[in-house]
Order: sequence, then C-alpha cells, then structure tokens
Amino acid sequence: MLQMFKINKKLFRQLDFGIIIICIIIVLFGSLNILSATQYLYKGNNMASTALNFHFLKMHLGWLVVGLFVMYLIILIDYKVIQSYANIIYWCGIFLLILNALMPVKVNGAESWLKLGPLPQFQPSEFVKIALIIMIAKQLDEMEGNINNIKNFLKLSAYAIIPVIFLLKQPDMGMTMFFFFILLGMFFMAGLNSKVIIGGLLGVSGTIALVWNSGLIRPYQKNRLISFLYPDKDPTGTGLQLTMSQIGIGKGGIFGTGFLKGSWAAVGSTPESSTDCIFSVVGEEWGLFGAIFLLALYGLLIYKLIKIAKESKDVFGTMLTAGIISMFLFSILQNIGMNIGIMPITGLTLPFMSYGGSSIITTFICVGIVLNVGMRKKKINF
Repeated sequence: MLQMFKINKKLFRQLDFGIIIICIIIVLFGSLNILSATQYLYKGNNMASTALNFHFLKMHLGWLVVGLFVMYLIILIDYKVIQSYANIIYWCGIFLLILNALMPVKVNGAESWLKLGPLPQFQPSEFVKIALIIMIAKQLDEMEGNINNIKNFLKLSAYAIIPVIFLLKQPDMGMTMFFFFILLGMFFMAGLNSKVIIGGLLGVSGTIALVWNSGLIRPYQKNRLISFLYPDKDPTGTGLQLTMSQIGIGKGGIFGTGFLKGSWAAVGSTPESSTDCIFSVVGEEWGLFGAIFLLALYGLLIYKLIKIAKESKDVFGTMLTAGIISMFLFSILQNIGMNIGIMPITGLTLPFMSYGGSSIITTFICVGIVLNVGMRKKKINF
C-alpha cells in the first residue's frame, strides 16, 4: 500500500526543492502576520488584549500541512495523466459553479461560497481556475500551439466564457479579472497575434462597460471597485479599507514597528487584515525591508517557475506552467496594488500569505503541478 506513495528516486532527484522551501518560508512569514492581524480576542465590541489569539495561526499552519500533502499527491501522478482527465476536471469545476448558483453562501456581498454537507465552506472559483488552466493547456497541446487559427481561438474562448458567466452572476469581479489575466498570460505565451490581443482587450473593455451598466453589479460594489481612485471621498465607507491599509503601511516606514507591535493594521483597524489586506500588516510591522523581503521571495519563485516552463518537454507542460505563473503574478500585483492604492479593491488574496484554506490548498496544488512538469521534463530511463 505504501508503495503507492513513493516517488521513483530518479524522478525525485529532478524535484526542485528550492520552490518548496520558498513556498514554506512565505507561508511561515504569512503565519506571523496572521497572528499579528488576529492577535487580540474580541468579545462583542470590546477587545480583550490579555491573551494572544492563536486560533487563526493554528488553522493557517494546519492548512500548510494539508497543502503540502496535497502537493505531494499531485507530484506522484505524471502530469500527462492529468491531461487525459482534463475534460472531467473542467466539467466537474463547472458543476461546482452550478451548485454554487443553486445554493450560494453569501460572504461580503458576493455569493461566491459553497457549503457541501459537513465540509467547510469554500470558493468553487478557486478550484475552477485550475481546471480552466488544465483545459486550455490541453486544448493548446492538441492544437500544437496554433492559437492564431480563428476556429481554435474561438474554441478556447468558449471554454473561458462558460465559468465567467457564473462569476458575473455571483457577482465576483475580482475573480473575473483573475480569469482574464490567466488567459492573457497563456495566450501570450502561446504566441497569439498582438493584434488579436489588442482586439481582445478592447472587447473585454466593452464587455466590462456593458456589465457595469447592466445592473448585475450593485452600486455599493461599483463604489468599492473604484474607491481606490478617491478613497478620501468616503473614508469611513467604501474608502475605509484602502485608507486604513495605507495608514498602516505608512506607519511602518523603513524598519517597521516590530512583530506584534503594530498599532493600526495589526489590531483590526484595517478591514480583512488577515486576508485581503495582509500586506498592510507586513508594511506596518516589518516596514520597507519586510516588503522587499517578501517581494524578493515572490520574484525568486516566479523565476524558478519560468525556468520550468521553458524547459518543459511539451506544449501542455509549458502552457500549464504559464497559466500558473500568470495566476501568481496577477494575484501578487493585484493584492499589493490594492493595498497601496494603485489597483481596484477586490477580494483576491496574497498567495501563501493570506488566511484561508481554499487559497492555501489551491496554491499548493498549482505548485505541485509545476513541480510535476519540472520533474518530468526529460525521459527517465529505468
């Protein structure tokens, strides 16, 4: 039985342990900041500062263990096997979105969560984005990368549009943007004609304008999305999250206030400081040096992922990795950008740093897929 969970030694030597170490360091750094963001116990409207609240820290570390285990299971399976099940994976993801539409759980105004029996509630879209990457990569492999054929391009677009329709219904504009940039990265890597990319961007802009005025997006959600342009207009309402985040980062300066010594973002003044705005805690307690340390880790991680994409033995492996790189890049840029006021406020988390089981597990699944591609970049002779 245990033989099923063993990796061949020759394959094992191809494993990039540097990627795993970087991911673990980021998660552990995130755990420290989550402890800071949730360090006080709340009782009604009163804050009890007599004891640290370790609940969220323990949960985050628990999800790290689960994520590492799932990642290990992923690398046991040849990614070509994943390719053969791409259709099933994709349509299972769509089925989850259908269930989400039929019995949604509302969180922060968006019906993007699902609760199935005794399982903890989760966001189906977190898993669907992986399913979409796998499906697009499979299709591009079968098309031999010929994305500029109009029939091929329309087929790929159709696969992308189906989940987006459900996301717009929730509505989850942040995840919709996420899906678009994942596809943009994959299509760019596949060599899509620049004129088509420009046309696509114009088309998406037009679609956004139509959706914006269609009534699908509620007024308070519109205000939240564009509040980064004028946070001072409503500093206690739609601009609260950005205003508090910027104050927290500003208070940190170059060296930060010190671990567990934050007086702004780390004590709950900033909404969602353990999830969406975890970077504000980093900025306050660890300062500019802490932010540079985190960005350096992300930069090294992206570099290693790009290296694997270039060395992949086939189109499927390259496109899989390209989609995951796009996913990480947009998550990092969007989350940090919205915390410093240069991007719209959305519910996208910071990879490995933000609190949340769905986020941690999906990111480790993605890392497992990339490691899988890297381990099998060349034929192993037994």
